[in-house]
Amino acid sequence: MRQIMISLAAAASLAGPVLAQDFVEPKHDIAWNRYYDVEQVHDHMRRLARAYPQLIDLEVIGKSGQGRDLLMATITAPGDDDRSKPAMWIDGGIHANEIQGVEVALYGLWYLATHYGQTDDITELLDDYTFYILPIVNPDSRAVWFSEPSTSSNHRANQMPIDSDRDGQIDEDSWEDLDGDGSITQMWKHVPGDGDWDRDEDDPRIFTRTEAGKRGDWRYLGREGVDNDGDGRVNEDSTDGHDMNRNWPGDWQPDYVQRGAGAYPFSAPETRAIGEFCYDHPNLAAFQSFHNTGGMILRGPGTDYRQGVYPRADLRVYDRIGEVGELLLPYYNYWVIFDDLYNVHGGEATWAAEALGIISFTNELWTGGKYFQRDVRPTQENLWLFRDRLQFGQVFTDFTEVEHPQYGDILVGGLNKWSSRSTPTFMLEEECHRNFGFTSLHADSMPKVTFDRVAVEKMAGNLWSVKVELTNEKIIPTRTARAQQAGIGTNDILELDAGRGSVVASGSMRNWFDTQMSETRHEPGRVQLPGGVPGEGSVIHRFLIEAPEGTRLTLKYTAEKAMNQEMTVELRD
Repeated sequence: MRQIMISLAAAASLAGPVLAQDFVEPKHDIAWNRYYDVEQVHDHMRRLARAYPQLIDLEVIGKSGQGRDLLMATITAPGDDDRSKPAMWIDGGIHANEIQGVEVALYGLWYLATHYGQTDDITELLDDYTFYILPIVNPDSRAVWFSEPSTSSNHRANQMPIDSDRDGQIDEDSWEDLDGDGSITQMWKHVPGDGDWDRDEDDPRIFTRTEAGKRGDWRYLGREGVDNDGDGRVNEDSTDGHDMNRNWPGDWQPDYVQRGAGAYPFSAPETRAIGEFCYDHPNLAAFQSFHNTGGMILRGPGTDYRQGVYPRADLRVYDRIGEVGELLLPYYNYWVIFDDLYNVHGGEATWAAEALGIISFTNELWTGGKYFQRDVRPTQENLWLFRDRLQFGQVFTDFTEVEHPQYGDILVGGLNKWSSRSTPTFMLEEECHRNFGFTSLHADSMPKVTFDRVAVEKMAGNLWSVKVELTNEKIIPTRTARAQQAGIGTNDILELDAGRGSVVASGSMRNWFDTQMSETRHEPGRVQLPGGVPGEGSVIHRFLIEAPEGTRLTLKYTAEKAMNQEMTVELRD
C-alpha cells in the first residue's frame, strides 16, 4: 500500500471527499443507511462468506450468556494461512446501546471483501495482513435493544441476571413502555406551583428548569416505568448485568471500586471467548474496538498510575496514527482515556495494549460537530432544527396522557431511543467509511519485514563474512516496547543454516559500514532479536562462516507479528 505515514501534511489530503464507489460491483450488497439486528448482521456475514469463500472464513468463537453465537470472520488473501501474517482484531457492540459500532465493523468486512482484486490498496492490505472481525460482542443486549422498548443509553451491559437493588430478587423492576411507542421516554407530572420545571409556551415539547427562587408547574418523574416491587423506586433493577468493558485482566478492579466489573476478569463468557482467541493468535499486532459517542480516537492508559506501561517508543507510534486519524475523522479528537475522558479499569483496548503488547485504539463514534459539519456548538435550538428539518420528527414521540398506578395522571413522551448517541441513518455510510479508513491506516502500519541487503565477502581460506539487513517498512515494530518491557510473546529469530559449513561467530552491527560487531555469544547461527525489527528501521547482523566455496546458505527470519522470510545465499568470491 502507498506509504501514507510520511508526514501529517501529506496525510491531510486523505481527509477530503471519498471517491464514488460504483466502479466496484459487490457480489453481496448491503444498505448502509440503516441499522441491523443480530440475526440480520449474522445473515449478512454468512452471505458475504458465500459470495467470497476464497477470502472469508466464519467461525463461532464462543456463546453469549443466553447462548447466541459470537460469529467472527477471518479475512485474508486467497490461499494464505491467516496465522502466517500480522493480524488485526476489530470488534463492535460490546455496549449494545452503542449500536453503530456493529455497522462500522461489518462495513470493514464488506469493504475488504468487495474491493479485494478491484482496488490496489485493499488488495495489498489483504495480501500482507489478516483481519479477525467480530461485529457483535454483546448479542444478547443488542437483541433486547432492538426488539424491546429501550432508551439510547440502556442495555449497555450484558444480560446477566443480577440483583441490582440488593432486595433478594432479580430483574424485577425494569422499564415499561407506557405509551406503546417502542421507546422508553419521559414521565412528567403537572403540579401547578409545586414543581421545578416549566413547559415552553411556544414549543410544548420542551421543558426547562424553573428559575432559582421560583416554583414551576411540572415535576420530572424519570424514565417510563412503574414501581413493580413496591420499594418506592422505579426502574432500579433491570435485566442489564455487567459492563463487559470493565471485565478484562488489564488493570481489572472489583465491583466496589468500579461498578459493573463482574466477579473476576473474563467472568463474562463473551469476554472470555475473545480473550482465549486472542491469546491463541500471537500474530495479532493491532487491535480496534468501536463504541459511541463523542467523536474520539482513544488510547490507554485508562488510569494515571498506568502511564509507565506505555513506553515512549510506543507512544510515538500511537501519536503518528492518532494524529492522522484526526484528519481522516472530522470533529474527532485523539485523546488519552484517563487524561481526557475518565478513569477506566479493566477496559478491552487497554487490555490489548498492556497484556497483548499491541497497538490498540477505541473509537467513540459520532460527535456533535457532525450535526451541522461546522464549528457550531449544538444548542437546544439548533438541535431541534436538525431533528425537525433533517430527521423529520422521527426521533420524538408526542406527549400523551397516561394513568400511572403510582403517580396518577401523567404525561409520557419525548425523545426516543434513536434521538442521541446513534449516527443519523442518512449519515451512517460516511461514518462507516471514514472509520474504516482510519482502521485500514492502523492496519497498514503493522510490520512488513523483508531481507533488504545481503553481502558475501571471502576473508581467508574457507572463512567468509555474510552481512544481512532486515528492514521493516512500516511504523509498528515487530515487538513493541511494551512487549519487550513485560516479556510478552517470543523473540524474533534470525537463523543462518551453513549447510556443509559452520557458523563460527556472529554479531549485530550499528550500520551497514560498521567495522565492529556486538558478538552473539550463544548460538551464533540462531540469533535472538528481543527488540524485534524496529518500525521504519532495520536490524543488521554479520555472520562469520567456515565453509568451502560454493556452499549454499539459508537465511531464515521468524517472528510472531511479521511474515516469516527465507532466502538462500551462495558463497562465491
